[in-house]
Amino acid sequence: MPLDFLTLMAVMAANLFMISAVLPLIMGRDVSRAARHVQASMLLQAMAWAAIIASASWWDQALSTVSVACNAAAQWMLYRALEEWLGPRPLGRLLLVLVVAAPLGYTLGFEHYAWRVGWANGLMAVILCIVARATLDPLILADVRWRSLLLGCLVTTAIFTLARGLLGAFTDQYPSFRTPHPVNLAAAVATNVSLVLGTVAVLVAWRSEAEQKLRALAMTDGLTGLLNRRGFTNQGDTLLSHAWRHRLPLTALMLDLDHFKQINDTHGHEAGDRALQLFARLLTETCRSGDLIARLGGEEFGVLLLHNAAPAGLSFDRRLRQRLHEASEAELGFVLDYSGGMASLLPGESKLAALMARADGALYDAKTAGRGQLMAAP
Repeated sequence: MPLDFLTLMAVMAANLFMISAVLPLIMGRDVSRAARHVQASMLLQAMAWAAIIASASWWDQALSTVSVACNAAAQWMLYRALEEWLGPRPLGRLLLVLVVAAPLGYTLGFEHYAWRVGWANGLMAVILCIVARATLDPLILADVRWRSLLLGCLVTTAIFTLARGLLGAFTDQYPSFRTPHPVNLAAAVATNVSLVLGTVAVLVAWRSEAEQKLRALAMTDGLTGLLNRRGFTNQGDTLLSHAWRHRLPLTALMLDLDHFKQINDTHGHEAGDRALQLFARLLTETCRSGDLIARLGGEEFGVLLLHNAAPAGLSFDRRLRQRLHEASEAELGFVLDYSGGMASLLPGESKLAALMARADGALYDAKTAGRGQLMAAP
């Protein structure tokens, strides 16, 4: 059965419009920026193919220029989604220049068929290659399977796009985008297949993002944004193993806000929440990169100081306590203080629970001795 290029394009446009309509329903209203970029990319691609089909009958220059612009902008949106999923991507500025240059050069050279076809398809092939490159070397953990699938779709589309540009620019075998040339027909089929597989790839990426957010929520305290007890235990075990493997000092602190019930009773639970958030913020500012902080429950917090022995724990306590006294009086209207227990990792101590239990015992001693101080485990 002979293939009709216009029919293939119409099917592609219809599929893209249906995907654009269904994606927001599948993803829901509260989605990430990456998901919004993907939705925009699909809609722009649908508009690009609808415009090029319509240009066969009306306003050829205007509609075909709109098609080139929408297609280029769709790839920019996909690139932005990859930045959200994988971290900063290379060649972003060049890509943006090409996205603007593609429709501009196309419409300025519209009267010269070889120029406009070679320019638009050549630049689009480069754009697709840059977006394909963006699937590689993620800075954020991401499944290689969806990235490989998307890479294959983009590279395949780029190859056929370049082939169409070369045919139009340097031969007389491609007088129109409707020409039933084998390369043109193969490009239409390949683009349809790539559309389906690329959609699968971005849906898998979106699902992976949602799963990562759920895992992060399960490990995070909602009020302070710190790790919760589960997250502290999971990451603390890893940190302790790292300290053991490299023979690094490790100090644990158990910190408990003093007279917290009295704060709630006197100033209200909202003030209590603000006190917890302030303490969490100051903990984060006082710790160094690589240290671990968590709200373990109520007004109790845990800290693991990597590369630090007991003297560094004492220094940490002095800095934190001074900051807390100053900031609490200024921001809360009353002075906030805490009791603390400290324990350093001992030879033969391979369990986080044992280390934290010793720090917790020292915390109990600090409370018994009158609160507002840090005591070290023997």
